[in-house]
Amino acid sequence: MCKYHIVFTPKYRRKIIFNQCKESLREIIRDLCKYKGVEIIEGELMPDHVHLLVSIPPKMSVSSFMGYLKGKSALMIFDRHANLKYKFGNRHFWSQGYYVTTVGLNEATIKKYIQEQEKQDILLDKLSVKEYKDPFKK
Repeated sequence: MCKYHIVFTPKYRRKIIFNQCKESLREIIRDLCKYKGVEIIEGELMPDHVHLLVSIPPKMSVSSFMGYLKGKSALMIFDRHANLKYKFGNRHFWSQGYYVTTVGLNEATIKKYIQEQEKQDILLDKLSVKEYKDPFKK
């Protein structure tokens, strides 16, 4: 049982996933995982990051899978959405690195966290009413 919770972000954490390429990105990630034999247990595309709960075959390392997933998906996104080349340049869609943790007995908790992540972010945005003070006035 090689299950992992993976989180990765677009370059500069741009909120690009939510608007124009959410559906195509979902399809791309699904296809790439199926090609490598990786099972997506749960997944969520947030405006500025991606959550995946995946089962990776033992013969494949997490780092090689993530290199494959981020590299191929970036190329496929730029092929489908040619206008993104001007925003991102150099065909760098994803930021360097990712967060990964192994999943054991807490799989149900992680599934629930991924499913409710968007709801929590929306609630926090609504609750946060910050008043900004001018630092140069006393």
